[in-house]
Amino acid sequence: MTPATTLDRRRVFAWCLFDFANSSYSAVIVTAVFSVYYAQTIVQNDAGLGDLWWGRVISASMIAVVLTAPILGAAADRAGARKRMLFGFTYLCIACIALYPTIGPGMILWGFALAAVANFAFESALVYYNAYLPDLAPPQRRGFVSGLGFGIGYLGSIAGLMVALPFVGRGRFDLIWLSVAAFFALFSLPAFVALPADRPTGVRAAAAVVEALRHVGRLVRDVRARPELLRFLLAYFVYLDGVETTIYFSGIYAAKTLQFATREVLLLFLAVQLSAFVGALLLANPTDRWGAKRVVSWSLIVWVAVAGAAALAHSKAAFFVVALIAGTQLGTVQAASRTLMASLIPTGKEAELFGFYAMVGKSSAVLGPLVFGTVSYALHGNQRAAVLAVGTFFLAGLVLLQRVVPPVISASPRA
Repeated sequence: MTPATTLDRRRVFAWCLFDFANSSYSAVIVTAVFSVYYAQTIVQNDAGLGDLWWGRVISASMIAVVLTAPILGAAADRAGARKRMLFGFTYLCIACIALYPTIGPGMILWGFALAAVANFAFESALVYYNAYLPDLAPPQRRGFVSGLGFGIGYLGSIAGLMVALPFVGRGRFDLIWLSVAAFFALFSLPAFVALPADRPTGVRAAAAVVEALRHVGRLVRDVRARPELLRFLLAYFVYLDGVETTIYFSGIYAAKTLQFATREVLLLFLAVQLSAFVGALLLANPTDRWGAKRVVSWSLIVWVAVAGAAALAHSKAAFFVVALIAGTQLGTVQAASRTLMASLIPTGKEAELFGFYAMVGKSSAVLGPLVFGTVSYALHGNQRAAVLAVGTFFLAGLVLLQRVVPPVISASPRA
């Protein structure tokens, strides 16, 4: 692929619409409904056992991403198969979600298997989705496009939660899972039509994987030879751990510790997605003006405060306010991080190094859910202590990020 010099608005819209589509999975499955349903109904969570098993679901899926993302990302570059890989992983995730109605109370292992494969496929698809960013926007506009993608994604979260809301009231969880699968499948289609077509290189996919395996060591050396990239990835590894764990456990925390009913959890996250949408859009252009590193740093300061406030909240109203503040930072920290990463990648290695980026981010997400689940279970369901343990990742990541010196990008007229 050739880096963009101007904005192609049709392709940018299709790319953002994919975020709209997949956000129904993030909001309904990962955060607000299925995570709570699995922990409290499938497993039972009075003593923290549901926390432990949900942590295992997330950690197992992330280990699989860690082991495969750099290899499959490099293979996609070599075979010219980025779009095909995006399609394949997207619809593997959708197929697993469509099977969720077969999971019943006590079916811990079957639920574990479907949820882990779905999350693995979802996270793997994001490797190829993220890698399109340099093809869609010139360097001085990537902060805006990245933030726009997250902003429209949060609209997708809102839409997905609103579709699920009537089924929650009727107790039809089976229809919730099917509605998410249909939503994801329908709204992802424009991306497969409008995004740049694959340009086969003549290298077969299997041969590309073998070649990628041979070059894993070279990829590691390539990253190590770029000091700023290495420093950023280390900081990202630490602070994203806190972000990912917050996403995976916030619904369960609200339901167990603060006694939110399922409908209240869903309404809470409708409000959170709206605040996330506003936050992502408000800081899209400032990311280009102020610099991605500065935006990430300020966001992490807010995250440190949020972790402490969430652990101390003793009423639904107080937690609601904390959750809204956290929501404003969800898209901000992720969009700005993606922009900073894109600025550190040389031309021609986008999918390969975004695969490494995914590996770093998801390997951190192996640790955080295990820490939360283990602390909660060891302390007989004390989730407040688990939240404080996760909060330390934001502070450590903030300190490490200050060592990164990003490249200076000269301004140019907007397209």
